[in-house]
Amino acid sequence: MTSILLRILSYTAVVAVVAAALFGAYRHGVSVSNATWQTQWNARDTRDIEAKALNEATERTREQAYQHLINKAVQDGQQIIDQLTADAATARASADSVRGAADNLARRLAASEASGNSCTAASSKAASRAAALLANVLKRADQRAGDLAEVADQARARGMTCERAYDGVHLSVTNSQVRTD
Repeated sequence: MTSILLRILSYTAVVAVVAAALFGAYRHGVSVSNATWQTQWNARDTRDIEAKALNEATERTREQAYQHLINKAVQDGQQIIDQLTADAATARASADSVRGAADNLARRLAASEASGNSCTAASSKAASRAAALLANVLKRADQRAGDLAEVADQARARGMTCERAYDGVHLSVTNSQVRTD
């Protein structure tokens, strides 16, 4: 009986060694396969990171170009607004001389009223008051018109600046879309 047991034990040992060898080969194959896939995944992740960095750099460059266009439009617009402000100051100075002439005319009429004879004094007094009132109304109207013209000029310049910035960015976006398609 021991001889049968020894025979069975030797066959069992051979089967165990063969099973261990097969299991080892299987585990080696699984680890090699996992290593291959892991290498491919790492390569894909690296390509994704590189593509992301390239896309970010491209978009940053594009955004900086847009911002440069906007800054240039704002700078040009500010120069226009500064010129309009200087023109408004010149016009205000010119209007001040017109207002001064109207004041002088009203004063001369008032002075001539005082030197007139008593018969025409009442009619002259009414005429001088009307002239003074007219001069005052003209001064205020001229001043208000100058203020409104300055505001309108600045609003127009700002609107044109905004339009130029939009057109520049829109054209740049349209051109970049055409290139990528």
